[in-house]
Amino acid sequence: MVVPQHREVAAALLIDQRGRLLLQQRDNVPGILFPGKIGLFGGHREGEETFLECVVREVHEEISLFIPPERFQHLASYRGADPYTAGATLWRELYLTTDVPLEPLTITEGSLLIAAIEDVPALVPQFAPSAHDAVRAYLKRTGRAP
Repeated sequence: MVVPQHREVAAALLIDQRGRLLLQQRDNVPGILFPGKIGLFGGHREGEETFLECVVREVHEEISLFIPPERFQHLASYRGADPYTAGATLWRELYLTTDVPLEPLTITEGSLLIAAIEDVPALVPQFAPSAHDAVRAYLKRTGRAP
Protein backbone atom coordinates (compact mmCIF):
# COMPACT_ATOMS: atom_id res chain seq x y z
CA MET A 1 0.00 0.00 0.00
CA VAL A 2 1.37 3.40 -1.00
CA VAL A 3 0.89 6.22 1.53
CA PRO A 4 0.03 9.53 -0.13
CA GLN A 5 2.81 12.09 0.06
CA HIS A 6 2.45 15.34 1.99
CA ARG A 7 4.62 18.37 1.25
CA GLU A 8 5.01 21.46 3.40
CA VAL A 9 6.85 24.34 1.77
CA ALA A 10 7.57 28.00 2.38
CA ALA A 11 8.88 30.44 -0.20
CA ALA A 12 9.35 34.17 -0.54
CA LEU A 13 8.96 36.82 -3.18
CA LEU A 14 11.99 39.08 -2.78
CA ILE A 15 11.84 42.72 -3.84
CA ASP A 16 15.09 44.67 -4.21
CA GLN A 17 15.79 48.25 -3.17
CA ARG A 18 14.63 49.51 -6.59
CA GLY A 19 11.28 47.67 -6.47
CA ARG A 20 12.33 44.86 -8.82
CA LEU A 21 11.38 41.23 -8.28
CA LEU A 22 14.25 38.89 -7.42
CA LEU A 23 13.23 35.48 -8.69
CA GLN A 24 14.90 32.11 -9.00
CA GLN A 25 15.51 30.70 -12.46
CA ARG A 26 15.22 27.03 -11.53
CA ASP A 27 17.83 24.57 -12.71
CA ASN A 28 16.72 22.55 -15.72
CA VAL A 29 17.51 19.14 -14.29
CA PRO A 30 15.44 15.97 -13.97
CA GLY A 31 14.02 15.07 -10.58
CA ILE A 32 12.91 18.52 -9.41
CA LEU A 33 9.49 20.08 -9.70
CA PHE A 34 9.18 22.68 -12.44
CA PRO A 35 12.68 22.35 -13.95
CA GLY A 36 13.73 25.41 -15.91
CA LYS A 37 10.78 27.47 -14.66
CA ILE A 38 10.93 30.79 -12.82
CA GLY A 39 10.25 30.27 -9.13
CA LEU A 40 10.74 31.73 -5.69
CA PHE A 41 13.48 31.16 -3.17
CA GLY A 42 12.32 28.69 -0.54
CA GLY A 43 11.84 25.02 0.11
CA HIS A 44 10.57 22.24 2.33
CA ARG A 45 9.84 22.63 6.02
CA GLU A 46 12.10 20.57 8.27
CA GLY A 47 11.23 18.95 11.58
CA GLU A 48 9.27 21.18 13.93
CA GLU A 49 10.26 24.50 12.38
CA THR A 50 7.50 26.97 11.63
CA PHE A 51 6.83 28.08 8.08
CA LEU A 52 8.41 31.45 8.91
CA GLU A 53 11.52 29.73 10.28
CA CYS A 54 11.58 27.61 7.13
CA VAL A 55 11.46 30.57 4.75
CA VAL A 56 14.15 32.42 6.72
CA ARG A 57 16.42 29.34 6.61
CA GLU A 58 15.76 28.51 2.96
CA VAL A 59 16.24 32.07 1.72
CA HIS A 60 19.47 32.33 3.70
CA GLU A 61 20.71 29.05 2.21
CA GLU A 62 19.78 30.01 -1.34
CA ILE A 63 20.87 33.66 -1.52
CA SER A 64 23.61 33.68 1.18
CA LEU A 65 22.05 36.66 2.94
CA PHE A 66 20.31 36.44 6.30
CA ILE A 67 17.02 38.32 6.36
CA PRO A 68 15.51 38.44 9.86
CA PRO A 69 12.06 36.92 10.36
CA GLU A 70 10.45 40.27 11.17
CA ARG A 71 11.22 41.45 7.62
CA PHE A 72 8.95 38.79 6.08
CA GLN A 73 5.26 39.53 5.55
CA HIS A 74 2.77 36.75 4.95
CA LEU A 75 1.49 36.91 1.38
CA ALA A 76 -0.64 33.83 0.63
CA SER A 77 -1.45 30.30 1.78
CA TYR A 78 -2.56 27.09 0.15
CA ARG A 79 -3.57 23.93 1.97
CA GLY A 80 -5.20 21.03 0.17
CA ALA A 81 -4.72 18.50 -2.58
CA ASP A 82 -1.33 18.77 -4.25
CA PRO A 83 -2.20 19.72 -7.83
CA TYR A 84 1.22 18.53 -9.02
CA THR A 85 1.45 15.08 -7.39
CA ALA A 86 -1.45 12.62 -7.71
CA GLY A 87 -2.84 11.55 -4.34
CA ALA A 88 -0.61 13.93 -2.39
CA THR A 89 -1.37 16.96 -0.23
CA LEU A 90 0.35 20.32 -0.08
CA TRP A 91 0.63 23.05 2.53
CA ARG A 92 2.36 26.10 1.09
CA GLU A 93 2.99 29.46 2.76
CA LEU A 94 4.21 32.38 0.68
CA TYR A 95 5.97 35.42 2.08
CA LEU A 96 7.19 38.80 0.88
CA THR A 97 10.28 40.75 1.86
CA THR A 98 11.38 44.08 0.44
CA ASP A 99 14.48 46.26 0.25
CA VAL A 100 16.76 43.29 -0.43
CA PRO A 101 20.24 44.55 -1.42
CA LEU A 102 21.71 42.97 -4.56
CA GLU A 103 25.41 43.39 -3.83
CA PRO A 104 25.84 40.77 -1.09
CA LEU A 105 23.79 38.05 -2.82
CA THR A 106 25.40 34.77 -3.79
CA ILE A 107 22.87 32.42 -5.34
CA THR A 108 23.47 28.78 -4.40
CA GLU A 109 20.52 27.13 -6.14
CA GLY A 110 19.37 28.02 -9.64
CA SER A 111 20.25 31.52 -10.78
CA LEU A 112 18.99 35.02 -10.07
CA LEU A 113 16.44 36.56 -12.40
CA ILE A 114 15.74 40.26 -11.82
CA ALA A 115 12.45 41.50 -13.25
CA ALA A 116 10.83 44.91 -13.31
CA ILE A 117 7.09 44.97 -12.71
CA GLU A 118 6.51 45.82 -16.38
CA ASP A 119 8.37 42.61 -17.36
CA VAL A 120 5.92 40.37 -15.47
CA PRO A 121 3.29 39.82 -18.22
CA ALA A 122 5.93 38.40 -20.59
CA LEU A 123 7.34 36.15 -17.85
CA VAL A 124 4.06 34.68 -16.58
CA PRO A 125 4.11 31.68 -18.97
CA GLN A 126 7.50 30.69 -17.52
CA PHE A 127 6.43 30.98 -13.86
CA ALA A 128 6.27 27.97 -11.57
CA PRO A 129 2.92 27.95 -9.72
CA SER A 130 4.30 29.43 -6.47
CA ALA A 131 5.84 32.36 -8.35
CA HIS A 132 2.61 32.92 -10.24
CA ASP A 133 0.55 32.94 -7.03
CA ALA A 134 3.00 35.14 -5.11
CA VAL A 135 3.39 37.73 -7.88
CA ARG A 136 -0.37 37.86 -8.39
CA ALA A 137 -0.92 38.39 -4.61
CA TYR A 138 1.82 41.05 -4.52
CA LEU A 139 0.38 42.95 -7.48
CA LYS A 140 -3.09 42.82 -5.92
CA ARG A 141 -1.72 44.04 -2.56
CA THR A 142 0.09 46.95 -4.21
CA GLY A 143 -2.87 47.90 -6.41
CA ARG A 144 -1.09 46.91 -9.64
CA ALA A 145 -3.20 43.85 -10.49
CA PRO A 146 -4.33 43.79 -14.11
